[in-house]
Formats: sequence, structure tokens, C-alpha cells
Amino acid sequence: MAIDDESMALEVVKSHASKVPFLSLKAVFTNPIKGLEYLQQNPVDVLFLDIKMPDISGLEIAGLIPKDTMVIFTTAYSEHAVKSFELDALDYLLKPFSLSRFLKACQKAKDLKSLKNGNKDSIFIKSGADQIRINLEDLLYCEASGNYVTFQISGDKILSRMTFSELEQLLPSSFIKTHRSFIINSTKVTKIEKHQVELGHAKVPISNTYYDSLLEKLK
Repeated sequence: MAIDDESMALEVVKSHASKVPFLSLKAVFTNPIKGLEYLQQNPVDVLFLDIKMPDISGLEIAGLIPKDTMVIFTTAYSEHAVKSFELDALDYLLKPFSLSRFLKACQKAKDLKSLKNGNKDSIFIKSGADQIRINLEDLLYCEASGNYVTFQISGDKILSRMTFSELEQLLPSSFIKTHRSFIINSTKVTKIEKHQVELGHAKVPISNTYYDSLLEKLK
């Protein structure tokens, strides 16, 4: 989606976006407040965002949106470039920008999304003062308790301080939630019963909330 208080600037974005085959422009807003409200209810992959706008600036909006939204600033003012990258902006398009420059920014977003969705074979977690690499092929399941997570590896356990939501963001899609406190490695499932799932010799509970979705995802 795109937010810019100048309608002509939005027309440029719409025109360029229509020529990018992998891009689908869902919405555009000249009112930044309405744009922010839409974005909070309708998450998007990429936000094209002007900086100097009435009531609220693009820099302020960038600090309020979901963290996984990639921001590409579109502005006529080069002096905001440093601040925009401090906010982890993906790119900075200086008006007037060409289709080729716009396409380059879109390709960067596409590559980053592909990287995020790619298969990971290992992760690093902090346990005490140590950073430990865990091969995901060896990880059976994870159990959360408060602000701690236990990583159950064949014959070993590693405890790390993190929230359950942080854990979900860390693991690839092959790890599936079976309970409010458990995530399992779906490639290790050997048997499913009504209230538990077996991963070799390990047994993990399944709550009614997740039973149907677990079966569907395993298919």
C-alpha cells in the first residue's frame, strides 16, 4: 500500500506498481491517519510512505506499524535519508523517481521476503551467557513456561529466556503449535492421538484448539 498526502505522487506509485508483475497495490491514502488505521487492520508486505505530511510524519508512522512491514520511503527531501535507515527502512526513493528505480526497490523487497520465507537449517539461541547453535533437524519440540523456553533435542535440553511469540517468529513453518505452550517439529511426528502427539519416544500434548489445524497442516 502507499501513503502520500499528494494525490499526484500516489498516481506515480500506482502507475509504476501496475508495471511490476509481482506487486499488487492494495490501497492508497492521502490521509496518513486513515492510512495508518487501515494498515493496522490489514497487514501488507510493503508500505510506500511519504515523509512530510500533515498531522503525522512518515517517520512517525514507521514507528507505529507492524515490525514485519517493509517500509520504502518516497520523498522529495534527501535530508531524511539517515533517519529513515535508522528506522530500518528497506529503501529511500527520492522524488521524482523513475520506473527502473522503483522496480529496484520492489525487487529488494521481493528478495527479502523470499529470504524470510526460506528454509532454515539452524538457529542460534542464547542460554545464559552463551550463544548456542541448534540444528533444526535435531529439534523435537519447544516448551514455553513464562518468559523461558525449553528446546528439547534428542537426549538433551537447552533453556533460553524468550517469550512464546519470539519463539514463533524464530522457527520456520515446519514447526507447528499444538498447545499454548508447545511447538513441535512436524517432520518428527510418528503418531497422533486425540490428546497427544508422539515424536519418537517423546510425547507432547495437543489441545482441542489446535487438533484440527495440526492435522490439516500435516497433510
